[in-house]
Amino acid sequence: VSTQSTWEKMLAEDELRAAALLVFANKQDLPQALTTTELTEKLGLLSLRDRQWFIQGSCANTGQGLYEGLDWLAANVKVQ
Repeated sequence: VSTQSTWEKMLAEDELRAAALLVFANKQDLPQALTTTELTEKLGLLSLRDRQWFIQGSCANTGQGLYEGLDWLAANVKVQ
């Protein structure tokens, strides 16, 4: 099962149909880490036309990018 098909199944669930999607591109401190552009392409995020999504480069060890991603999520979450 590919990562992209797992994502698509998960995002098709009724409970998540209108949910904003935040993806952390972690380990950006490592030389072999995928860039946010490469990860966007691999995950097929550009095909998510009816959903707000954001990809944030991050490094969990240093905290880099974590607050920026969570700020985006807080600004884009819809209270139901």
